[in-house]
Amino acid sequence: MKYAVLWEDESGVSRFEDRDMDLPVQDFVPPAAPLMISDAVAASSFVFLTLPAGWRGVRHRSPHCQIAAILSGCFRVHAGSGEVRDFRAGDLFWMKDTTGEGHESSAEDGEPVNMIIVQTPETPEDR
Repeated sequence: MKYAVLWEDESGVSRFEDRDMDLPVQDFVPPAAPLMISDAVAASSFVFLTLPAGWRGVRHRSPHCQIAAILSGCFRVHAGSGEVRDFRAGDLFWMKDTTGEGHESSAEDGEPVNMIIVQTPETPEDR
């Protein structure tokens, strides 16, 4: 399973990186057959979020280390490095830029963006 990470380099500039989630085959719901599942990631809370059509944010840091699952709409993110990515329904986006310059984001294509955000504890490897 692929996902994008927005992380910060040593200068505090946010950058994108594409990663693959390791999904080994494991027993998860016996007696059902084994399935592909990742290791557990601790989560502290989750929120449902809607960005109204045309919403534009100013440059900001992620308020928490968090992963977003886009449900609908087009969520555009401008990393501090200058790279721009659009995330759509089914995309996973892990925000780990909690201390540096941050990023800008917006709702595109004249539609609201709906997502679920799961907040996770930040660890040293998140930086």
